[in-house]
Amino acid sequence: MLFEVWAPHAERVGLHVDGRDRPMEPDPGRPGWWRAVAGAGPGTRYGFALDGGPPLPDPRSRRQPDGPEGLSAVVDHSRFRWEREWFGRPLPGAVLYELHIGTFTHEGTFDAAAEQLPHLAGLGITHVQLMPVCPFPGTHGWGYDGVAPWAVHEPYGGPEGLARFVDAAHGHGLGVVLDVVHNHLGPSGNHLPAFGPYFTDTHHTPWGAAVNLDAPGSDEVRAYFIGSALAWLRDFRLDGLRLDAVHALRDTRARHFLAELSAAVDALAARTGRPLFLIGESDLNDPRTTAPREAGGHGLHAQWNDDFHHALHTFLTGERQGYYADFAAEGPGALVKTLMGGFFHDGAHSAFRGRRHGSPLNTHTTPAYRLLGYAQTHDQVGNRAVGDRLSARLSPGLLACAAAVVLCAPFTPMLFMGEEWGARTPWQYFTDHQDPELAEAVRSGRRREFAAHGWAEGDVPDPQDPATRLRSCLDWREPEREPHRALLDWYRRLIALRRSEPALTDPTWSYTGLSSGSDGCFSFQRGPLRVLLNPCDRPVKTWLGPRTGEVAEVVAAWRRVELPGPDGMLRLPPETAAVLRCGSR
Repeated sequence: MLFEVWAPHAERVGLHVDGRDRPMEPDPGRPGWWRAVAGAGPGTRYGFALDGGPPLPDPRSRRQPDGPEGLSAVVDHSRFRWEREWFGRPLPGAVLYELHIGTFTHEGTFDAAAEQLPHLAGLGITHVQLMPVCPFPGTHGWGYDGVAPWAVHEPYGGPEGLARFVDAAHGHGLGVVLDVVHNHLGPSGNHLPAFGPYFTDTHHTPWGAAVNLDAPGSDEVRAYFIGSALAWLRDFRLDGLRLDAVHALRDTRARHFLAELSAAVDALAARTGRPLFLIGESDLNDPRTTAPREAGGHGLHAQWNDDFHHALHTFLTGERQGYYADFAAEGPGALVKTLMGGFFHDGAHSAFRGRRHGSPLNTHTTPAYRLLGYAQTHDQVGNRAVGDRLSARLSPGLLACAAAVVLCAPFTPMLFMGEEWGARTPWQYFTDHQDPELAEAVRSGRRREFAAHGWAEGDVPDPQDPATRLRSCLDWREPEREPHRALLDWYRRLIALRRSEPALTDPTWSYTGLSSGSDGCFSFQRGPLRVLLNPCDRPVKTWLGPRTGEVAEVVAAWRRVELPGPDGMLRLPPETAAVLRCGSR
């Protein structure tokens, strides 16, 4: 078997394989690369020793059976027996579901998560979006501290466990999207700097030195992360990748890393005949993120839209702290603006940032499905002090209102696990760092962060306490009880409506009406369907116009809603949402 590693600054590189050491030779065709041939097969442990040092795991390791600090193990992906043929599911028309393998079930494994896939298929989900699954220290964590970008966390089930999960998902007609982190590696177990210039002090990020995308040696670093992305899509038959915090990818080269990555993914899609896509997380509100490469953009296929989340969140909760302040100041107008144009911050002044922010999105050339719309995500729940979901402070009726906006808006909707039944379990920040000093730094740092916002130290959960992770696991008994069962049925009805009504997946930014009137009713119309919300704790009456005879039926309603009378007035019960069909009776 051929072993290779990029170590441009090393004078000697040794291969440690199956307990034996042998020297590696420079590759004459690739400067900085070393190679050696040795007998090995699936499961063989190996590592690379630099200039006489101890063996380190392979930077391109596909498996770390003993964790990030242990030796790597050989993996042969061709040996996995796929049970299902899969031709892919494209992004347009999708309904995504974000989940974390470690808390989706109490077992916290791929196999346990696969047992719940019938629930997602029955709900009407099209794609499961997994939070990061790369190896990180300990057993439980969010996954954003991964240190082996080509491998799979062993406690979840390792590479074979992920392959089984993807195969099972495809068997239910579900695509699989994976969250990957290219902007940093975790603080413990990161051996990349020993091998080469994977990081640079030219730029700095919230995690320290930036990944080297534009300094000397960056050609190989870019190829490293692009190769990792393609390997996930190719070897595990994934349908797409979610790219974490792409605004932290500091790159001054003429061709941005994201454009190079999206071109490589599009080429792989053409070779495999499967639709593949990239979804970026960006807080820049920069239209170039999803603009086509030929138009000077980065060519990502979609991006998360936090502006829509913030507008919807403030509309329903009234929260005004931090970055919610800009949205709360506009009231319901913030939600109107994001539904009309995607970005709320589109070049105007942001009081939270103290400057102008963003740029307008061209709604004539950008299909609406390129923005993901959501009421909750792992970030917007887990980064709160106690990890409280919307269900902790909103009534089932207001949760139903949130669902109606998310699932009837023109964006690609995404749900966060348990949202569909109003889960009462929190989703908190938890870690399992093995280094005591790092563990204490994370613990005290989080408490200091929230103390500045008025939280008492004892109120902020200890990330290192195993009970914090256990509290965050879904309770799969809840969907069988009220009011969870009714909310779950509401989500099913709305997703089925989205699937059956072409107007709801129309990629154009077209509304017959979009308003938030003084009567307290918020409404918008997509094709023949009019969506109405009453977030108030009292009934409201709203005028539907002179042609009320064209309101043919109430398609869906959280509470019973009667058709409007001769005066054109519709009475909406408190805290409810309704979808009406307009057209000939």
